[in-house]
Amino acid sequence: MDTSNEHSRDERTAVDKAIAVLKAFGADAQIGVGVSELSRRAELSKSTAFRVLGILERNGVVERAGTAYRLGAVITQLGAPSEASRHDAVREILTPFLAELYVETHMTVQLGVLSGSHVIYLNKLEGAARLRTPSRIGGRMPAYCTAVGKVLLAADPVAAEATLRAPRHAWTSNTLVDEDALLRELDHVRTAGVAYDRGESLESLACIAAPVRGPGGRVVAAMSVSGPASTFQPLRHERVLRAVAFRAGQSLSSRSARSAA
Repeated sequence: MDTSNEHSRDERTAVDKAIAVLKAFGADAQIGVGVSELSRRAELSKSTAFRVLGILERNGVVERAGTAYRLGAVITQLGAPSEASRHDAVREILTPFLAELYVETHMTVQLGVLSGSHVIYLNKLEGAARLRTPSRIGGRMPAYCTAVGKVLLAADPVAAEATLRAPRHAWTSNTLVDEDALLRELDHVRTAGVAYDRGESLESLACIAAPVRGPGGRVVAAMSVSGPASTFQPLRHERVLRAVAFRAGQSLSSRSARSAA
């Protein structure tokens, strides 16, 4: 490629190009967009878009989602200091229980809360055998394709309705994108009290999650245990997951009661 011709055609500054890439995400900001599509939308060469994305990724502005990119924690936390403060408080109280869950299972365990119709992962402890997952601490995932997210959506009719109205991307061939199928799944979660990810966010990943209930029984967060889809047996971990999540909820409620006294 003749880079001199490219520069003569595009006199935008590096900041202009970065902003063009960020704007190019559009409605797909949380689902993820490939480099080729982003370069087309931003009217940049693929090599330039890739270079800009690398800089943005190093600074936490975007993050990888498989072979695609999505907006990162730096962007999603802008303008939401009160939410970030609440999340910090929940993380502080519940992380000891997440550690307890890890000790009991020796598997990858995660703590998440709902933000709109997405999960934000407040903490994550890796199992002895490191597991490939699409989540990271501070990162976001659409709630409908994760076990933690299903638990939270099942307890939040407003967020569930927003999820059903919005387009749903099939992350894998197992992802529940059909409206009726997702409604049945959320109904089952409400009845069973736990949710599953059966290779829906990543084909090689399986997961079970349970709610953490705060004051008044309100679902504040969710905890999960994950493992390789080929060998993971969620029923082996359900009892301890429920027990730890229950104790975590009791701690939240008692802390809230002391604060109100």
